[in-house]
Amino acid sequence: MLVIDNIVRMDICATVGLNIRKTRNSKKLSQEELAFQAGIDRSYLSEVENGYKNLGIATLEQIAKALDVKVTSLFAGYKF
Repeated sequence: MLVIDNIVRMDICATVGLNIRKTRNSKKLSQEELAFQAGIDRSYLSEVENGYKNLGIATLEQIAKALDVKVTSLFAGYKF
């Protein structure tokens, strides 16, 4: 279930994707800029941000580095 800003229960892909998008937007980066910095395709990043892709740990780390945040911050709001 994906409920923006009124988090009821989101799956982990949706949570991570939303956090990536929010962080990217707060840093005023386009998807294209972030994808380039992370070494991934822009369309793949779009699917990640929309919660459609189950990304690997290495890719998650690449995105976190490109955003200059800790990987753990991308899990904020997820109930383990």
